[in-house]
Amino acid sequence: MMRVISCVTVDHNLWLVLVAALVCSAGSWATIRLFLRAHEAGDLQQVGWNFLTSVCAGSSIWCTHFIAMLAYDPGVPITFDPVLTIASLFIAITGTAAGFIAATTRAPRIAPIFGGVIVGLAISGMHYTGMAAYHVAGIVEWNTTYIAASVLLSVAFACVAVKAALNVHLSGRNYWAAAALALAIVSLHFTAMAAVQVTPMATRGTETDTLALHAMALGVAVAGLIIIGTGLASYLIDDRTRSEAFQRLHHLAMNDTLTGLPNRANFNDHLDREIDRARELGGKVAIVGIDLDRFKEINDIWGHGAGDQTLKNLADRMSALLQEGEFVARLGGDEFAGVKRMKSQSDLVDFVSRLESALFAQVRFGDVETTTGASLGVAIYPNDAHNREALVNNADLAMYRAKANITQHVCFYEQAMDEAVRATRTLANDLRDAAENGQLDLHYQVQTSVSTGEVRGYEALLRWKHPTRGNISPAEFIPLAEESGLILPLGEWVLRTACAKAASWDHPYKVAVNLSPVQFAHADLPKLVHEILLETGLRPSRLELEITETTIVADKIRTLNILRRIKALGVTIAIDDFGTGYSSLETLGAFPFDKIKLDRSFISEVETSPQAKAIIRAVLALGQSLQIPVLAEGVETHSQLSILRAEGCNEAQGFLLGRPAPFAEIFAPMHRDAVDGAEMPVRQAVA
Repeated sequence: MMRVISCVTVDHNLWLVLVAALVCSAGSWATIRLFLRAHEAGDLQQVGWNFLTSVCAGSSIWCTHFIAMLAYDPGVPITFDPVLTIASLFIAITGTAAGFIAATTRAPRIAPIFGGVIVGLAISGMHYTGMAAYHVAGIVEWNTTYIAASVLLSVAFACVAVKAALNVHLSGRNYWAAAALALAIVSLHFTAMAAVQVTPMATRGTETDTLALHAMALGVAVAGLIIIGTGLASYLIDDRTRSEAFQRLHHLAMNDTLTGLPNRANFNDHLDREIDRARELGGKVAIVGIDLDRFKEINDIWGHGAGDQTLKNLADRMSALLQEGEFVARLGGDEFAGVKRMKSQSDLVDFVSRLESALFAQVRFGDVETTTGASLGVAIYPNDAHNREALVNNADLAMYRAKANITQHVCFYEQAMDEAVRATRTLANDLRDAAENGQLDLHYQVQTSVSTGEVRGYEALLRWKHPTRGNISPAEFIPLAEESGLILPLGEWVLRTACAKAASWDHPYKVAVNLSPVQFAHADLPKLVHEILLETGLRPSRLELEITETTIVADKIRTLNILRRIKALGVTIAIDDFGTGYSSLETLGAFPFDKIKLDRSFISEVETSPQAKAIIRAVLALGQSLQIPVLAEGVETHSQLSILRAEGCNEAQGFLLGRPAPFAEIFAPMHRDAVDGAEMPVRQAVA
């Protein structure tokens, strides 16, 4: 019977040792994870994480000790002092807390060792306090050599654990640190147990309840694992939250918030990777620069909400068409870019064709349907450039060429156009500063009555004298100003200057100013005109604004609304280059213009072409029936003027009547002639 009981006791003791090992391993791993999280945290969060670390560490050490103690069979009855038992737990928690906090102070070389020493001493203090609470019915003897060795082992392994945990260059530092901490606990316990010897004393009627002790050990193990699990769960929850937060921040940092497409930073990274891949494999990568054509107009007419919806719709379409090796990003505003990993030219053509279909299809927001259109520029690595910056720049150059060509939406980069585009950009930069540097001036061309030769007004024409290139034609710099957006400040300067000069004239002649279609799309023209009239003191009836038919066709409803508001100020409106637009008769019926300016192309052929003469006669008859005066542009010969007079044309303008000239050359002589009571130069020219 005694032999059977002894076997059962041995089995239970081995089982308890395995439980102690489980608690020690799990607790050490959780402690190190919590310790590192506390080290990374700041302020009050660090206090909380330090508390969890110390509770987890102290509980692990204490539970490991007492489970292993309960597995030890001294062969005599045992009891525990409750006060010292609780005190040992308190020592483990507070001691490890002090050690881990000390290890993370501002002394990176000394602090980990100092903190490790405190942790090792805390493990030793807990063990020997617990042993003091362990009462046996026998004589207990201690071996001081083993005691010293146990403390040294605990301190040494604890220092290694803390040092390894804080070594960011150590691969797998979490596991090395957890293993070292477990060794600090285990080496202390078993070396210390080797230091004790118990000589049983015969005690009648007193027996240890083995099952009760085993139940107590199991309860301690469960409680310890719950505490360890609680700390570990807190770590895992926080780690998951941090991971999700990082992923959200990374997504926000690398993707456009409006459309969800990759942003510029993401685009640059992707393109760098594709170029590296193409370089290694000997492949090619194409980049497609995309700029929407009418996005600003949509924003100005229907508001930014409509603009945002348009961008979302286009982004969704482009995302839906992507295939393997294709990528689309929003770079900002209405700029997009595509990347295509290509094997042949047909791959690229197919990709660009799909992009065109998405960009030129109808876009709907609310009850409105419209198209944005786009200009696309294509550059290929390594044909057109050998790095990302040059490749993107060359795609931009091709895109700008497509934007300037109304018949072609897609342009491929050509090296020959590089210098031309760079020269255009340089000229645009020069134009930006031209007004401030006094390079801009207004020339005035006279408009006279065909029947009497009387001066009716002057058209203000913008001129630019470049400091190195000399006089630059308006046909060159006006389109450049419209493309770059400089037409807005330039147009305002022209309008303000022309009104101010006209207000100073001795005679109340009209002054005519041309307006660009871009000014209608991007400025509150009625407000600007009103402010300038008030500022300069010019009577509204003396200002005449000229627009082309193409301005109205671009957005008929909005343009006509703006014209009505301007006309309500008392300003007159003339339709310029009449006869060359898309729907002249419809335009005249939609708005009561104050003047029709017949395009110069008809006047230049009136002497030789019966068709041109018939068209002029028809336009003059139309003007008479609508009671709108007609002004003929480009009159250069007496014969042309005689034909116009015979056909009943109201006014004329051209080199025959007067070339455009600066203010001083026209109005200073006029002032002298007015003093003499005559205006002979103009009258003689008309005659």
